[in-house]
Amino acid sequence: MRCVHVSGPRLTLRDVSSDDVDALLAVYGDPAVTEHMPFPPRTRDEVAAIVAEAMTTAQSEPRRLYVLAVTDHHHVIGVARLHIEADHPHSAEIGLGLRPDQWGRGIGTDLVRLVLSFGFRQLGLHRIWGARSPANVPAQLAMLTAGMVEEGRIRHHVHTPSGWRDSVVHSALEDEWAGARD
Repeated sequence: MRCVHVSGPRLTLRDVSSDDVDALLAVYGDPAVTEHMPFPPRTRDEVAAIVAEAMTTAQSEPRRLYVLAVTDHHHVIGVARLHIEADHPHSAEIGLGLRPDQWGRGIGTDLVRLVLSFGFRQLGLHRIWGARSPANVPAQLAMLTAGMVEEGRIRHHVHTPSGWRDSVVHSALEDEWAGARD
């Protein structure tokens, strides 16, 4: 099993643990956070199940799912998910969530950069992509500032509690990202 522990200047990524359930409830259970996600706010029991499943899948070989606690080096302030595609093992989808008290401080951009660095440098991925709600402008800015490119819109991509929603796809390619970082 590959245990994840990646640090950046302001953030750390590490595998989730059962001790993180309440901290992650502040992300998954918050209506403001889940507003742009394809699911309603989660209950504590649902978050505990997400954490338990993440801990189980962390044992898989090959490991294709990384559910990571995002910390400010002390406290859990969010979650990052990286899912390597089974049919395309050099490509992965990311999903991110931060507590609302962390919004507007550049933490989202730092988080995207840290996840990209982990995926490209430690996992050897070629392409990392993420889809966002068209209305989620802060996610758009974080991804663009971190070096991702907006690819386009997938119409009626996700069924949410309020109906069908389009998604806007962003991606980064390892060679482009590495060049942008030099």
